[in-house]
Amino acid sequence: MSRTPDDRMPDDSMPDDRMATAPQAASRPAGKVGIGTHYLRYSSASVLVMLAGLISFPALTRLLDNTQYGILGYYETWLMIAVAVAKLGAQHAIIRFYPYGQEGAGLRGFATNLFLLPMLVSLGLWALAMTVFFCIDYFGGASFSPVLWLAVLSIPLMVFVSLVQMVLRAGEHSGLLMVTRVSWRWLELAAMLGAVIALERTALAAYGGKVLAAAVVIVFYVHWVRKNLQFSRQALDVSQFRMALRYGMPLVVNEIATVLLISIDRIMLKGLLDDFAVVGIYTIGYSLALQVSMLMHAALSESFVPVANRNYETEGAAGVRSLKRQVLFPMTYASIGVGVAIWCVGSEAVQAISGADKAASGPVFAWIGTMYALYPLLDIGGYGLLLHKRSMTVLYLTLVVAALNIGLNLWLIPTLGVMGAVYATVASYALLGAATCALCPRELRRLPDMRTLLLALGAAAAFVAVVRLTDLFGLVSPWTRLFTAFGLWLLLYVAPVLLLDARLRQLAAGWRRRKPA
Repeated sequence: MSRTPDDRMPDDSMPDDRMATAPQAASRPAGKVGIGTHYLRYSSASVLVMLAGLISFPALTRLLDNTQYGILGYYETWLMIAVAVAKLGAQHAIIRFYPYGQEGAGLRGFATNLFLLPMLVSLGLWALAMTVFFCIDYFGGASFSPVLWLAVLSIPLMVFVSLVQMVLRAGEHSGLLMVTRVSWRWLELAAMLGAVIALERTALAAYGGKVLAAAVVIVFYVHWVRKNLQFSRQALDVSQFRMALRYGMPLVVNEIATVLLISIDRIMLKGLLDDFAVVGIYTIGYSLALQVSMLMHAALSESFVPVANRNYETEGAAGVRSLKRQVLFPMTYASIGVGVAIWCVGSEAVQAISGADKAASGPVFAWIGTMYALYPLLDIGGYGLLLHKRSMTVLYLTLVVAALNIGLNLWLIPTLGVMGAVYATVASYALLGAATCALCPRELRRLPDMRTLLLALGAAAAFVAVVRLTDLFGLVSPWTRLFTAFGLWLLLYVAPVLLLDARLRQLAAGWRRRKPA
């Protein structure tokens, strides 16, 4: 890709503080904070959610055996697929068609046609499906698992939460979304652990606590919706709902394909090996990797996408490229640094957190955690198809990658077991990231600059070489190996990139000086 003057870093050597403030300030509506503040809030929320995960993950993996953990992960996969269908694509329409700068009738029409109407239709379809489900269970003698029943009953709760959170995200209410998300996660932690400890050490008790926490959060969200969203029969416009369906339904199929890409491994491990314990081994490693994705990707995406949409509407492709330049510069160092650390000591992290009996999940985390750390570079750099409303292209791409993942699983799981599912997932995500960048419209594509990439890779290679050659000085305890590796990481990765790249030092100094918006 040729670089235009707008596509370069100023001077290609100085990121200075203007780089992170001036472009977004120019297009930022009055009263709205910039992407830096959004990212700080979302990443702070992710850290606090991860902290809850770092408590619940070792506790649940020690309280539940691999079989019970596998049951939890197995039915959670089916729930994610069902919720993806039940949302009818409304969450995507909310993000894309949020009425920026409109008040009164515009907001009422948005709330009525893109929030309330999809929610009511979804609830009606769920009630119909529940009736069929109950008849199959009661009259057909299917005897569905109680965990499955809890998952089915929680579908409308999850749909409502998702739509409200998308409204908060589209409206750039990152502060409120941060507080509610963190509160929900910690409440869920208390409810799940309380149920498992007080009642029984089973997946059913854990899932019951999870549903109880969701119900409490929904009470607050209902209050917020009644206070902040106005619905009007006069504003009802079925054509808007149809427009949202046309835009969102391909992305529903895309979301289902994404869920399959993320979680079909668990279903296929159970189907091909018929062992919930194997599913548990995979789920434990994958669950820890998802914590990496939450910090490295989810928080960034939540702050990046609304601002990218706004910049595209107000400044065009140049505004999006400028935003990508701001984000990718520090993200390149962060992604490669975190990725190489997980690659080297991911197995030790699982053993330290979950115990020696969960050591089999270590390689799962090392591979998939590294993949999740690196993936944002391709996802952000290649973001652009949805700005051109090419949702069908996104759908076809995800379907192809999901089909590849299924095919690789069918081939690799019978011969390699758990690691076959791991290799299938990593290969599929690599293809997805590369294709996303390749298909991104040229005027919107932006990849990390070569100087940053080479410096990060060089420092990462030095760290890997020392860890492998010394075997961390023969240390045995997982915790001592982790702390030693962390010291080497600071010395061999963090210090060199800070010393050799004045742009990064200036950017970090600017962040420290900047007052919260």
